[in-house]
Amino acid sequence: MKNCNKPPLFSMVSFLSLACLIDVMAVYYVPTDKILLNCGGPPEATDNDGRKWESDIGSKFVPSSSKSSTSSAAQQPFIPEVPYMTARIFQSEFTYSFPVASGRKFIRLYFYPASYNGLDASNGIFSVTAGSYTLLRNFSAAQTTKDMNYDTMMKEFSVNVVSEVLSVTFTPSANISNSYAFVNGIEVVSHPDIYSTDGTVMVLGRSTGFNIDNSTALENVYRLNVGGNYISPTGDTGLFRSWKDDVTYIFGAGHGVTETNDPNVTFNYPSGMPSYIAPLDVYKNLRSMGPNASVNQNYNLTWDFTVDSGFFYLVRLHFCEVTDVITKLHQRVFKIFLNNHTAEKEADVIGWAGSNGVPIYKDYVVQVPSGSPQQILWLALHPSTESRPQYYDAILNGVEIFKVNNTRGNLAGISPSALLEPKGDDSSARASSGSGQSNDKAIIGGVGGGIAAVLFVGVFVCFVSISRKNKKDSSTSNGWLPLSLYRNSHSSGSVKTTTTGSIASSLHVNLCRHFSIAEIKAATKNFDEALLLGIGGFGKVYRGEIDGGTKVAIKRGNPLSDQGVHEFQTEIEMLSKLRHLHLVSLIGYCEENCEMILVYDYMAYGTLREHLYKTQNPPLSWKCRLEICIGAARGLHYLHTGAKHTIIHRDVKTTNILLDEKWVAKVSDFGLSKTGPSLDHTHVSTVVKGSFGYLDPEYFRRQQLTEKSDVYSFGVVLFEILCARPALNPTLPKEQVSLAELALHCHNNGILDQIMDPYLKGKIAPECFKKFAETAVKCLSEAGTERPSMGDVLWNLEFALQLQKSAEESDKGIGEMNTEEDVTCKEKKDPDASSGFDGNITDSKSSGISMSIGNRSLASNDSNGLTPSAVFSQIMNPEGR
Repeated sequence: MKNCNKPPLFSMVSFLSLACLIDVMAVYYVPTDKILLNCGGPPEATDNDGRKWESDIGSKFVPSSSKSSTSSAAQQPFIPEVPYMTARIFQSEFTYSFPVASGRKFIRLYFYPASYNGLDASNGIFSVTAGSYTLLRNFSAAQTTKDMNYDTMMKEFSVNVVSEVLSVTFTPSANISNSYAFVNGIEVVSHPDIYSTDGTVMVLGRSTGFNIDNSTALENVYRLNVGGNYISPTGDTGLFRSWKDDVTYIFGAGHGVTETNDPNVTFNYPSGMPSYIAPLDVYKNLRSMGPNASVNQNYNLTWDFTVDSGFFYLVRLHFCEVTDVITKLHQRVFKIFLNNHTAEKEADVIGWAGSNGVPIYKDYVVQVPSGSPQQILWLALHPSTESRPQYYDAILNGVEIFKVNNTRGNLAGISPSALLEPKGDDSSARASSGSGQSNDKAIIGGVGGGIAAVLFVGVFVCFVSISRKNKKDSSTSNGWLPLSLYRNSHSSGSVKTTTTGSIASSLHVNLCRHFSIAEIKAATKNFDEALLLGIGGFGKVYRGEIDGGTKVAIKRGNPLSDQGVHEFQTEIEMLSKLRHLHLVSLIGYCEENCEMILVYDYMAYGTLREHLYKTQNPPLSWKCRLEICIGAARGLHYLHTGAKHTIIHRDVKTTNILLDEKWVAKVSDFGLSKTGPSLDHTHVSTVVKGSFGYLDPEYFRRQQLTEKSDVYSFGVVLFEILCARPALNPTLPKEQVSLAELALHCHNNGILDQIMDPYLKGKIAPECFKKFAETAVKCLSEAGTERPSMGDVLWNLEFALQLQKSAEESDKGIGEMNTEEDVTCKEKKDPDASSGFDGNITDSKSSGISMSIGNRSLASNDSNGLTPSAVFSQIMNPEGR
């Protein structure tokens, strides 16, 4: 038996002296150099964190003979103005020269790909060097942000400056015609040498030490506050680092639980550990596996990170016991695994730190071998059952992952040009230099084997891009992501592959049907435009027939669309596992030749919006509208409570509620859906996505998603149905643009009936109107906790329908209602016999409904620019999602 009272060795700990603990307040680091350059911007500007940025126009950092230009981007909602709204554009090599003190510097580059000076954003392909280091090569900010569902991004590097002049050079790609370089902001901040290793840190799986010294450049690819919330640059310790939450990177359903510091615990930094290593907020919360020992022994708490192949990575893990329960050795002992290597067999935070409330960190080096352009770096925790600790559990407070430059000073990953044009071993791993270290040469993935090898790589990249989760982190990629091959295969005539089936293996092939491209072409008569039903953000939707006459709707992904692999995969993963009367049914998919095609049941009556405004369809009766509301609510209620895990739709709107041939409402479009929080969590922290006008304001402010975000969006839908006007109408006066705000104002002032659909005047029973309005208003409550559950919404709507029916039966309070017109959905005509329905209908500007409050017009002109789709609808401005 091992001596349980003996703490584990400290060989991997980046500081050794823990004997003397001092109780200190967090001390901020004061950087020698702090340069915030707003490229092309005004003389002085302040960002959302209150930091002041200077302009590079006329700056001493820009050579007087510079050949560059500046430009501004069109202001977009949700995008910070500083430093993203202005840029400097280079059409030839350009160098910024920063006079700085010698020592380590963070270099942060900010990018917002947009059309500057009329240039095509997709042509912004360039390389960036800092002194002798290559930071980016053939980098496309436009491609990277699209593939990662981000509008903006920031890349962070750490380099050592010796000559007291830091030169950052931008060079347009020589291999791409009309290419140019650009940058929106540059940040240069001194930082202490806190990421060095002295050679005692071993490469996992090997017996050689690894040295990170002043000759090493680093790129931060992940920095996470595990179990906590986002920490802004001003919330850091003077180093202006951003710490994101870790929820997006947790693998599988085992999220564990989050814990925050006990108020009785005093935080002390060990002697020799600077308090600016990480913010105290990182150490004051953690993620553990949970209180159930039997459950914990049967799963790993796992995170997965997409990284570039062919590099060494420094992985820094932060730990601190934050409760007054864990105070002794051997109470919580666990294993740490990194990329199938055992990093720690008996991790005991109390043993390392000496006490609870004492921060500690440990460094590891992992080699990711060459091969496919990107691979997954795994981090997993598991209780050390062999040690028989008091608690079978594991914890983690923070993670930092840095890419280490290779032997030629390169930090850039493989780009498509490197894949298609055999060159040197740019992705070869850096071999640690110094005493006692080996000069290992990494094996390079074979890309010079002729056309056959190129085709293989292209197919493999398609497979990787679809089979992996889309990591929404702006710092994971240094070049074009794999999806670029999919887009280029259609848009620029580059290499195509005819190999089939490579993507299907990663999808739910046993749960939905896989169609060949030949079957799809036969069903649509080779995508005959005469069968076009509509166009959405993802692509075109066609009417088709399969299996001898079964009508289907076929959605074909547009390779130039801003929506792609992630939405395609999410739609399949969600709908292939869900079956419900009020959810649109996915029949199958096709992914040959890197096509992305989805096949659905045909929805004969199209979208709900097509029957509310700007349409030639006859208006829906009130009872029919109520039944549609109830059907949609049932579908959403099932998503929230009936599936194995809570599913949050995240894009509820009238164009995503479809109507079949029996007028049954079905919720559609699961491209943005997210699995909701576990029982131990209240929310999912995630990047804000959705459609303007329907977006939950609390979710937008806090980036914390719950099922109540769907409830808010559904409240907007309810008012859209009642008022027959779009959620946003910018042609109206400012106070009337937002339907949600207008409806709440009118309800609070007792004039809601003045903005309802004129067709419904006198046709809604007063008690029904009151119950419906109260339900919709509660859905729009500012705080999610004050909104009803979807189950409560469903109950209230069914009650409202009963009130309506009861009033009609007793003929009380209905006024001059024409009962022959006010039929239920089931009593309406067959779609083929309806004179008002046309699958190819276009918006009719002359059919908008006009109403007013006082003398102000409330013309219901739709403003979202969507072409009606009988099957699938997306917002036409995907940047808003």
